[in-house]
Amino acid sequence: MLKKIVHLFFLIIGGTIGYLYIPEIINLLDFTEARWVASPYLGSIVGAIILFLFSYWLVDYIVGFLKWIEEALIKLPVGDLFFGSLGLMVGLIIAFLINIPLKDIQIELVSQMIPLFITILLGYFGFQVGFRRRDEFVNLLNISKKERDKRRVDEETEPMQPKPKILDTSVIIDGRVADICQTSFLEGTIIIPQFVLGELQHIADSSDVLKRNRGRRGLDVLNRIQKELPVKVEIYEGDFEEIQEVDSKLIKLAKVINGVVVTNDFNLNKVCDLQSVAVLNINDLANAVKPVVLPGEELMVQVIKDGKEHNQGIAYLDDGTMIVVEEGRDYIGKTIEVLITSVLQTSAGRMIFAKPKLLEKAL
Repeated sequence: MLKKIVHLFFLIIGGTIGYLYIPEIINLLDFTEARWVASPYLGSIVGAIILFLFSYWLVDYIVGFLKWIEEALIKLPVGDLFFGSLGLMVGLIIAFLINIPLKDIQIELVSQMIPLFITILLGYFGFQVGFRRRDEFVNLLNISKKERDKRRVDEETEPMQPKPKILDTSVIIDGRVADICQTSFLEGTIIIPQFVLGELQHIADSSDVLKRNRGRRGLDVLNRIQKELPVKVEIYEGDFEEIQEVDSKLIKLAKVINGVVVTNDFNLNKVCDLQSVAVLNINDLANAVKPVVLPGEELMVQVIKDGKEHNQGIAYLDDGTMIVVEEGRDYIGKTIEVLITSVLQTSAGRMIFAKPKLLEKAL
């Protein structure tokens, strides 16, 4: 069917060109005195036949190109296509208004070629602006003056609704976020961006066994959150194609929807703080709920290995917190009583320094 349409298009174009120009070409060459040869109707028939035959050579290329455009448009999300088309229409309207005074100029180049160039250029820019800034437009459409007034009243009378929580790749692979969701400590809608799913799938398809297992674990965690836990989960279909890094896309999305990034990536945490984006760090939560250990307290620990410094030993609490035992190298493999000397707390974790109680008694 598409091939027939292309042939018909060439037939009409050929007939139009033949009707307009072939008689003039014959009169210009003046190689015959027969009037009927220069007839526009004959020229229309000749032009239609020539371009119709010419179309058999180009039809496969044209149909292939049209099908490529069709598949590209079908794959686009409806929102992207709508705002791209809206931007295209706005660009064409602006181009039409600009071209009105140019048509009165007597110079042929200005009155014909420049309007065509302006129409194509502004149409392209309009489509690109509408397509790439669709999320901002959606956000602006959703926040009207009436809604802002209603929100102000709601804030005075009702508690504020929790912000949506955006999961990044690292926290999904980590898996602890599913347990936190199960305890209902994480309020609001859970947002899983499509570009994060794409990164997870890429990791799950990796040739490296460790990466592949991590990616599959992340997909299993998402499946559990979506199907087994009492939380609302939404997949964000949009993308920010002008941004390459997934972390930067997460920050942009958080700004657009006024959400909170959930991560255990230390560097992403710092970047969010610099850009004034709300962030929840799972490692910070884990450190906050660990048992409180203060300098001067006594603990029973098993020294497992030697430390980096001279005569140091390393032990661990049940929650995985590292204890550096000064002068503890001689007690490797033994369970001893230690005295806490200091505690170092950071976003990356917590480290406890101690010394054997036996040495304290000896002093």
